[in-house]
Amino acid sequence: MDAHILGWTVVTLLIVVGLVGTVLPALPGTVLVLSAVVLAAWLDDFTRVKPWVIAIIAVLAVLAWVTDYLATVMGAKKAGASTLAIVGAALGTMAGIFMGLIGVLFMPFVGAVIGEYIAQKNAKQAAKVGLATWLGLLVGTVVKLVLVFMMIGIFVAALILSA
Repeated sequence: MDAHILGWTVVTLLIVVGLVGTVLPALPGTVLVLSAVVLAAWLDDFTRVKPWVIAIIAVLAVLAWVTDYLATVMGAKKAGASTLAIVGAALGTMAGIFMGLIGVLFMPFVGAVIGEYIAQKNAKQAAKVGLATWLGLLVGTVVKLVLVFMMIGIFVAALILSA
């Protein structure tokens, strides 16, 4: 197989896996998409995807990381979540990966509720914290997904406009 075709195949795979990783927390989605953009630029000797385009995409990647983190923490903190609730949400997220889409969507909530209940022994508080933590994760994921699609859109625009 031609090295150029192999390189672009890797770029495509990185973008696809990066999109999946934007939703699944076990995969570093934004890093994979950013890596794909850098690899694509390098494959074309930075003729179609200029360094300034990579810089814009890198800023979006950093915004995605920061937003994802802040949305989760702010949701949890607003409800007075304990450290165990946050750990529970993370563990629930990891367990949810093995349960399909329903697991990915709802296991962070279950994990946060269990973690908060262990910490506080208060079912009402655990449910409140679980919901707030889950909503924070959900908002963070949606914003991260939008930013990743913007990254891909800018990359594709750079490829098309320079052709």
